[in-house]
Amino acid sequence: MGFEILNVLSPEQVSQIVTELAGCSFADGRMTARTTPRSIKDNLQVDRDSTDTTAIDQIILSSLQRNPLFQNFTLPKRVMAPIYSRYEPGMHYGAHVDNALMGSPNWDSKLRTDYSMTIFLSPPGSYEGGELVVEMELGTEEVKLNPGEAIIYSSSTVHYVAPIKSGVRLAAVTWIQSMVRDERLRAVLYDLIRASKRAESHGDAELQLLLGKSYHNLIRYAAEP
Repeated sequence: MGFEILNVLSPEQVSQIVTELAGCSFADGRMTARTTPRSIKDNLQVDRDSTDTTAIDQIILSSLQRNPLFQNFTLPKRVMAPIYSRYEPGMHYGAHVDNALMGSPNWDSKLRTDYSMTIFLSPPGSYEGGELVVEMELGTEEVKLNPGEAIIYSSSTVHYVAPIKSGVRLAAVTWIQSMVRDERLRAVLYDLIRASKRAESHGDAELQLLLGKSYHNLIRYAAEP
């Protein structure tokens, strides 16, 4: 299904999150590596002693709720509270695939990871290296975005964070469970909603109605709300 890049946070929201993170305690990210070998993970993560949603979590989650591109691309059923990562010089995260299920051991339920999402929080010119490298079917994508921008891609995709050469890379990472389990159907639905919006922009009400009918009937067939 490829990937999407979208703007999630305003400059003011990024500034608020970064300010809050400056006062947070960061722990060795390898402590959260379960099925991934700890030897390939070398970063820092905000040390959370609770699964409660924080104020900065809510900034991100609320922004995603209001983002049409995010909603149309992922058809979200559940979104995990973000993990906040920090990479300093020499740190990296080797090639891996994200766990199929996410959630702390004491949660009543876990989230199936259909999509992975990285929201960049540091200006790209403030650190060297640290690209998110995603191995797509048509080639490798090296991603380094502006603060507040994000990339969403299938959680089944091999990816890694290149070593940091200088500076500090801050990012928020989260995972999404879609209402539609089948990735192929999600791709069809995304094409249909984009085609419907194109028909609307061209003033073709009859085509828009037909595309909307097909979209919603396929949602009725495929969705697990």
